[in-house]
Amino acid sequence: MAENIRKVGFIGLGIMGLPMARNLMKAGFELTVYNRTRSRTDALAAEGAKVASSPKAAAAEAGAVVCIVTDTPDVEAVLLGQEGVIHSARPGTVVIDMSTISPKATRRMAEALRARGIGMLDAPVSGGDIGAQKGTLTIMVGGEASDFDRARPLFEAMGKTITHMGPSGSGQSTKLCNQVLVAIHLMAVSESLLLARESGLDPSLAIQVLTGGAANSWSLQNLGPRIAAGDHAPGFMVKLLLKDLKLIREAAAEGELPIPFTALAEQMFISAAKLGCGDLGTQSVIRAFEQLADCRIAG
Repeated sequence: MAENIRKVGFIGLGIMGLPMARNLMKAGFELTVYNRTRSRTDALAAEGAKVASSPKAAAAEAGAVVCIVTDTPDVEAVLLGQEGVIHSARPGTVVIDMSTISPKATRRMAEALRARGIGMLDAPVSGGDIGAQKGTLTIMVGGEASDFDRARPLFEAMGKTITHMGPSGSGQSTKLCNQVLVAIHLMAVSESLLLARESGLDPSLAIQVLTGGAANSWSLQNLGPRIAAGDHAPGFMVKLLLKDLKLIREAAAEGELPIPFTALAEQMFISAAKLGCGDLGTQSVIRAFEQLADCRIAG
């Protein structure tokens, strides 16, 4: 463990953040945690974490501050707002934003923090709630190599595949590439399982076969069984993927890049949200496909 990073401020204890923070504690880091809904800090407080009253307070004694919240404005408020990290973090502190947000905004925030002598890494993750719980997340990191080296022990406590992608914003750009695949893979899984159902096959049995061959994907292996069982509980919510798809669209527009399949995926997830699935797991996009096909996979 890097000797100058033992105390960690951790901001955001949602579906992903809570198990990630817990894994840092298991690795021996001393955590001070903050969450907008204070009751979500109770479990970690019972396990020995200190609870802060604001992001500013969470950063006051920390060598590193980890942030994983919903969207770009939330990160800006946490880091640069009136009660933000920038007002208490000491020079030499490393801020690690593990949210999925705008690469352009990330670079702007990194510059503001750098002016105060504070390093910033953008380090979004992939692997879902299961990966967060098991400490096997894929972590894609942008920022200064020296900050990455200092923060590596934290990443190793939370993830398995950890890659420095380049300068500030590179982690976020990589995550957007990841989300293109996540969205489109789910389209393929949905169409495949509907075809299985309409062909008189047992979708669960079809999944067993398909995951053993060239058609396998993380989405098929992990979300396919949930679709077959009618389990739409959130690991990653439709509304959050829609936020990511908007970021992808904005990034593509900057480079005048056509993204037809991603655009179609966005339309299907919008349809799922209109059907009341915004707070459900991304696998609930199957409901939009079921409505088009007038066919249900489960139930």
